[in-house]
Amino acid sequence: MIAFVSGTVAALAPDAAVVEVGGVGMAVQCTPNTLSTLRMGQSAKLHTSLVVREDSLTLYGFADDDERQVFELLQTASGVGPRLAQAMLAVHSPDALRRAVSTADEKALTAVPGIGKKGAQKLLLELKDRLGGPVGAPAVGAPVSSGWRDQLHAALIGLGYATREADEAVTAVAPQAEAAEGTPQVGQLLKAALQSLNRAR
Repeated sequence: MIAFVSGTVAALAPDAAVVEVGGVGMAVQCTPNTLSTLRMGQSAKLHTSLVVREDSLTLYGFADDDERQVFELLQTASGVGPRLAQAMLAVHSPDALRRAVSTADEKALTAVPGIGKKGAQKLLLELKDRLGGPVGAPAVGAPVSSGWRDQLHAALIGLGYATREADEAVTAVAPQAEAAEGTPQVGQLLKAALQSLNRAR
């Protein structure tokens, strides 16, 4: 298993990063939160989980080992594959997920694309004794909804856009974020922001 990759960030995309390790570019799938911490040309260390399929090897990267462990624990629930587990971590921090499960917060889980009401109820039952309680301090408000602007702005800067362009893109998608029920999906907002920037160029 590849526990982590450490090297220079060679490329950034909306859902992945390429880290150069010993002359080899390792493509790593990441959440928008993790991508927002990376900068082109700078060194980075990502904790990783390798998902092996018959026709593919996919490396998922995380800012810390706690997030990686939660990613793997989520997949022990029936119906949760790596993509859905990553989507859950794109919307909620590990502690926010622990809090949602420990308090049976159905709405928090249905805020994740791909999880409906029945799916959320099933996950709450299956994950109840697996995730444990929050390990950090209690969050004030929704962890992602309160900071989506900062996360989106940082992700755009990380992708190489100028501060002015990032500001304009955040403003452009603000109505979409505010109209969304529950927690804004940073990944979806990033795609919308990139589309608005491409139209402006």
